[in-house]
Amino acid sequence: MSAAPAEHPAGERPLLDLANRLMEQYPGHRVEIIGGQILVSPPADGSHAEALTDLMVPFLTVGLHGPESRVLQSVGIWLPDGREDYAVPDLSVVDADYKDHLVANNCYDPVSFRLVLEVTSSNYKTDLRTKVTAYANAKVPVYVIVDRRHNRLHVLTDPAADEYETHRVHAPGELVTLPESIGAKVTLDVAEVLRAAASGPKAE
Repeated sequence: MSAAPAEHPAGERPLLDLANRLMEQYPGHRVEIIGGQILVSPPADGSHAEALTDLMVPFLTVGLHGPESRVLQSVGIWLPDGREDYAVPDLSVVDADYKDHLVANNCYDPVSFRLVLEVTSSNYKTDLRTKVTAYANAKVPVYVIVDRRHNRLHVLTDPAADEYETHRVHAPGELVTLPESIGAKVTLDVAEVLRAAASGPKAE
């Protein structure tokens, strides 16, 4: 579902109003506005949820959910692409004071985000393309994609303009250490992450 960008008076946010009505109409769906377009994603399946739980463990183990940073699921990030744009990453590592950087609509300034992570579903192209541009423009330092369709783990770093200068793709059997700029040394076992994520139906 999408809506074209529209001109509107200062102070009015018709896309946000529509997005909020859609969230009320379709409980459990994820509604985002990226590039002036409303995106509606169906509720996540069980394997998607399992993968997120498994992925939180290495971040929690090294203490990233503590006094300096927090590990959160489904918290909104306000995007600089448009006056109403925001995304809702599956998982984020944010500064502990992120609540001081609330912008609007329960979304926070991207300056608070150290890492965002998405687990692909039927809308995998959004995670692999649209959100790459959005998160790079927002200067999120690290973007991780658990690609269930292609059985790969993507790690994107060094945002510049509308892309990441470094984009590494990892296969099962690899251990991936994320940049310590997120606040601690986190190593992901690609096979374990993908095994948890792949137990449900694959997107076509």
